[in-house]
Amino acid sequence: MSPELDRTRPVWRQVAAAITTRIADGEYPVGARVPSVVELSTEFGIATSTAQKALAHLKTEGFIRAEVGLGSFVARLPEAPAEGGGA
Repeated sequence: MSPELDRTRPVWRQVAAAITTRIADGEYPVGARVPSVVELSTEFGIATSTAQKALAHLKTEGFIRAEVGLGSFVARLPEAPAEGGGA
């Protein structure tokens, strides 16, 4: 069963957020391979171009790194929000 997506928001952002959450939760630890474009496309029921855009965003943000012929791997963990968060 594919995760529910809110079709009123950019789908690629939702997929990128889902992967970021999985990284933060330890499902994909640093150095682990993240799903490929085809795997994401199948899991979320989206076009491969949408999955590619999500992965490209994560690469730009520094969360993943791509290795030609091998796939994409977790490069770093997302920073935890500051506790207390006063203004």
